[in-house]
Amino acid sequence: MNLLLFDIDGTLLLSGGAGNRAMDRTFSFLYAVPGATEGRDFSGMTDPAILRNLFLHFHRRDCTKEELKEMARAYLGFLKEEVQTSPNFRVLPGVVELLRHLSGRREVLLGIATGNLEPGARIKLRRAGLSTCFRFGAYGSDSEDRPRIVALAIERGKGLVGGGPNQHLSFVIGDTPLDIKAGKRAGALTIAVATGTKSLEELRRHRPTYLLRDFSQLQEFLRILS
Repeated sequence: MNLLLFDIDGTLLLSGGAGNRAMDRTFSFLYAVPGATEGRDFSGMTDPAILRNLFLHFHRRDCTKEELKEMARAYLGFLKEEVQTSPNFRVLPGVVELLRHLSGRREVLLGIATGNLEPGARIKLRRAGLSTCFRFGAYGSDSEDRPRIVALAIERGKGLVGGGPNQHLSFVIGDTPLDIKAGKRAGALTIAVATGTKSLEELRRHRPTYLLRDFSQLQEFLRILS
């Protein structure tokens, strides 16, 4: 059984800046800080880590657990609005066709491994029409550590299908060096795709197992699984 663990932002879809706008609204609403995300690159980071990082930057101290929960609640409320109204939200090329094909293969199980908080992931996948494609996953709400997220997703996928430890092959599919690093640390094969903010050349320097420009060539992806 092949466990395929997909990242969301920059891999399956682009939210058209909805996440950053929701973060900005969160810090403006809670702390009167405008434009909190301006000039910052959070590619591959988990939502809790981003919130914690921004709080530390503007307050010069780490946030408490309660402050993190408060930020997450506000962020998710704003994210729902931003995703629903984002004019540049789009599913990336080849994604729908790829997932439709993979969903019909008995030897493949599709999952999510993302830094998004789980409710945020569901908000984005629902608008994209992809929420029914995935049977399991792990999220930024499970851990702030991406390798731990990947390990949890693999564990949950194996729990669904059973079998021995050597009967499953896990692939982490993402668009950032942090996806590659997390997949390697969790013992998975990695498929890097240059559909986010990182170029093919930059991703290649991190030595993913496989490297794709995008998902528009279905057979190119299927050869990886053969």
